[in-house]
Amino acid sequence: MEEIKVAVTIRDSKGSKKELSSLRAQARIPGVIYGGAKPPIKVALSEKELLAARRRGGVNAILRLETGKEAETVIVKELQRHPVSDRPVHADFQRISLTEKIIAKVPVRIVGEAPGVKNSGGIIQYELRELSVRALPKDVPQGIDVDVSHLELNNHILVSELVVLSGVEFLDPAEHRVVNVTTVKVEVAEVAPVAAPVEGEAAAAEPELTSTKGKKDEEGKLVKETAKAGAPAAEKGKEPAKKEAAKKEGEK
Repeated sequence: MEEIKVAVTIRDSKGSKKELSSLRAQARIPGVIYGGAKPPIKVALSEKELLAARRRGGVNAILRLETGKEAETVIVKELQRHPVSDRPVHADFQRISLTEKIIAKVPVRIVGEAPGVKNSGGIIQYELRELSVRALPKDVPQGIDVDVSHLELNNHILVSELVVLSGVEFLDPAEHRVVNVTTVKVEVAEVAPVAAPVEGEAAAAEPELTSTKGKKDEEGKLVKETAKAGAPAAEKGKEPAKKEAAKKEGEK
């Protein structure tokens, strides 16, 4: 992996909020260089140049930060981004030696099409989206290719099954899954079954009416239509009184 040159300027101030806002308004990123036997250095650099270097060399690109008189060989240890715009707001650079191994995080890249996805309707599920590796800075890959062209439904690939790269040591446990092919889970809401009405319940709920159309009482008056069952208590109480009154009227 080649070294990518990026020009930086040294920041002498303590980094007030006003100064940092001014830098970002100019599309420049505040950062700090640390590590090794030297003290930390506060720097600022072009947002455009840093992003271009990472596109060219990957997230673990080897950068040569030039301050004019001196230069620092570093990698980006951490790049903080704005939660809304996703633009870089701060960069941490770690000094490295090209002759000493470093530990780095490398993204996983899927290669091929899994039969379990193409023929069985499964999906690729990432268990690890990046792998920890140890290697010399120039041997750190930009990505770890994972070939899934043989994966059927419910199959997976372990760290131990990855292709070993020259000079690169995988630090994740060998038994850890990297990817697998699984089914799409669809949750269906259960609908409570509606119980069939028991015979006779309908009659209890809605009292049957007895037709009294055209009928007359003992006084010759038309009888109003009344319920056969479930009549109001007040009406039930009036019936005996009416009959008693009619009986007395007949005795006269």
